Amino acid sequence: MMRAAILFLLLAALPMQAAAQSPQIPSFWDARERIERPQVTDLPRLRFLTTVDFAPFNFLDANNQLTGFNVDLARDICRQLSLDAVCQIQALPWDELVPALENGDGEAIIAGLAPTAQLREDLAFTRPYLKFPARFVAARSANLAEPLHRSVAGKRIGVVAGSAHEALLRAHFADAVPVPFSRADWMLRDLKAGRIDAAFADGLRIANWLAGDEPEDCCALVGGPYLAPDHLGQGLTIAVARDNADLATAFDSALREIDASGRFAELYLRYFPVSFF
Repeated sequence: MMRAAILFLLLAALPMQAAAQSPQIPSFWDARERIERPQVTDLPRLRFLTTVDFAPFNFLDANNQLTGFNVDLARDICRQLSLDAVCQIQALPWDELVPALENGDGEAIIAGLAPTAQLREDLAFTRPYLKFPARFVAARSANLAEPLHRSVAGKRIGVVAGSAHEALLRAHFADAVPVPFSRADWMLRDLKAGRIDAAFADGLRIANWLAGDEPEDCCALVGGPYLAPDHLGQGLTIAVARDNADLATAFDSALREIDASGRFAELYLRYFPVSFF
């Protein structure tokens, strides 16, 4: 049962490029699927609402210009839908995003808003265009290889106490020895120092850490990626007003074409030079 669950978690990350290629570019679209696009070219405005505090997805650059993965993706969606002339991107405080959308001050939210059951009562969401896998990170000298549920048996694995990643580790890697930390930076410090065998955490956070100077090339991602929506959520989506669900379908069509054209891969590599997949 446990082996089947682990296999499911790993396969949930597909389709993506072959594992032998580096870096891996995630894709969450079926290349054979054709999404019928509703007519949206007569929109008088397409304003995306976002924030400035979610780097590298949406933030202010050194010139105080709004930029980021989500910002560039929104612009690409406008181009794909032939709505460049009416495309706008506006940054607001997080708490003002949903009220602004509901008041008609924008047509879409692209800011990492989770599609909860409560929000779905008033909003419609696209399919996920990016997900955040759990990953193991270990010293380069560690003898950890797939199948990970075997090679981590008896190993001291750092996790953030009370996190979804701790719950996932305990549920699917039952033979590992969890070592809870109150802070992720302390966990990664102990990993570098060799006081734990590996760490299990958000792949994006680990990739950002590995891309910095602190690790001094001590460590690398091993195994995975592991996607578990029940623990880790559905991933990044775009929200629109519920009575504007056709726009979400149009976004899905545009996102699928952006992925198929290779443009999504370009954005991914620009903002995530160390792949978290």
